[in-house]
Amino acid sequence: MARARHRAGPALSRRPQRVGLLGGSFNPAHGGHRRISLFARAALNLDAVWWLVSPGNPLKPAAGMAPLSARLASAMQLARRAPIIPTAIERELGTVYTVDTLRALHRRYPNIDFVWLMGSDNLAQLHRWRDWRRLARTMPIAVIARPGYGGSAAASPAAAWLGRYRRSAASLKHRAGWSAPALIHLRFDPDPRSATAIRRGDPDWAQLYAGRTVRDPLTHHPVNLDTP
Repeated sequence: MARARHRAGPALSRRPQRVGLLGGSFNPAHGGHRRISLFARAALNLDAVWWLVSPGNPLKPAAGMAPLSARLASAMQLARRAPIIPTAIERELGTVYTVDTLRALHRRYPNIDFVWLMGSDNLAQLHRWRDWRRLARTMPIAVIARPGYGGSAAASPAAAWLGRYRRSAASLKHRAGWSAPALIHLRFDPDPRSATAIRRGDPDWAQLYAGRTVRDPLTHHPVNLDTP
């Protein structure tokens, strides 16, 4: 953790570090992930964005899921020369559900202000997530537009519940703005790129990373190449 503070610079001594969390399978990571992360970082005045490369998503089928090491390696390649830190820390935390991951990160990094970043497609199904109201009370949520999901996201039960907690991105400039629940909508030109389309075009993409030694950029622990 000391290394993360050092990289971010001396200005962090005046306030807690601010980090956006973007979770997903990253199967594989692509330019759309990078673009929305850099946009969210600028819009929310974040020091960095962590990509939480999930060992497994309970809402997605295991079929077609590349090994964790390959997905982490693809994320590391896309994150180069950017304030983005890919990590498979969920594997070490032993968490499966996002609500448990976020609470565990709060405990492990008490001096960091976190904001959960999600696409509007995830807001549309947030009410299906485990203890989603407790998740919303853990940290602010910033929603980024995804093509074709605007209507379903706005009509979702989670959006209706979170509607009373809507805030502007500017509210995070002040320490009090980091309380939760909080819902922040970010205006963003939707990015059409998707991991599904990449897999259709190159179903063997993970072979590019076969045989590589992968070390988690956040925890600095190795990720076994055969980890599913």
